[in-house]
Amino acid sequence: METTGNWNRASGRTLDRPGILRGIRELFDAAPGRVVSEEAAISPVLAGLVMFDAPLAGIASAGDPLFAEYKRAVGPWHRGPEEWLPGAASIISLFFPFTERVRRSNRGRDTSPEWLHARIEGQEFISAFTKGLCRWLEERGAACCAPSIDSRFRSFRRGEGLEAYPEATDRTFGSNWSERHAAYACGLGTFSLSRGLITERGMAGRLTSVIVDAALEPDARPYRGVYDYCVRCGACVRRCPARAISLEGGKEHIPCSEWLKQSRARFAPRYGCGQCQTAVPCEDRNPAAGA
Repeated sequence: METTGNWNRASGRTLDRPGILRGIRELFDAAPGRVVSEEAAISPVLAGLVMFDAPLAGIASAGDPLFAEYKRAVGPWHRGPEEWLPGAASIISLFFPFTERVRRSNRGRDTSPEWLHARIEGQEFISAFTKGLCRWLEERGAACCAPSIDSRFRSFRRGEGLEAYPEATDRTFGSNWSERHAAYACGLGTFSLSRGLITERGMAGRLTSVIVDAALEPDARPYRGVYDYCVRCGACVRRCPARAISLEGGKEHIPCSEWLKQSRARFAPRYGCGQCQTAVPCEDRNPAAGA
């Protein structure tokens, strides 16, 4: 694929898609933290648990009209790329699939210890990896911002913190940057009934993204609709212990949130569920592929 590089006159380096993808893979292979340590393991048998496979990557233009549409779909509190990084040119989105061991462990009717680790220590790894990727990009001359680890990032539950927005209600859940929406724009996948993102490696995993001022060739989106990869089989409806998902309305945030609150009390200092992401056709693949 042809790319437009971001030339750094001081170092003589250029950023392009192949180089960035190589860098991401090298960083992933060398990154500490994607394996559960003996100190963190809930039980000795979980020490050494590998939580993630290598990430999928997608790229979008910061000028993509979708980001303006998100202001309407998510809410006016959602920040566009330029609001995070003046001079923003591209968004790089990454999906880290959970390993087969993590996914297999959670196919029963209760949240597994492996899933709890992947949800909490796994997210700590994702945040550390994202910080390292930003540093790697900056060393090559790019200005970079990762919203999820930026001090300006905010998440909102039941409208708390959104009092200035008349559009928000006590049923409003969201944030000022959505990793799932960024991934959709970057061509990584489409949404599910459970409001997760189904990629070519399924939906059981974690997302992150970085915004850069390097102009990179965006990936084509191999879909038209926001639910193209969801076959509406109803498996996630039947799996949800909170009964928060329906074929008619998708996922309701409030019962899901209340269920996770119980999980926090039960598994503290960890929490998690993941029932709608495992033992379903979209666990580790795109079920609509070839349909």
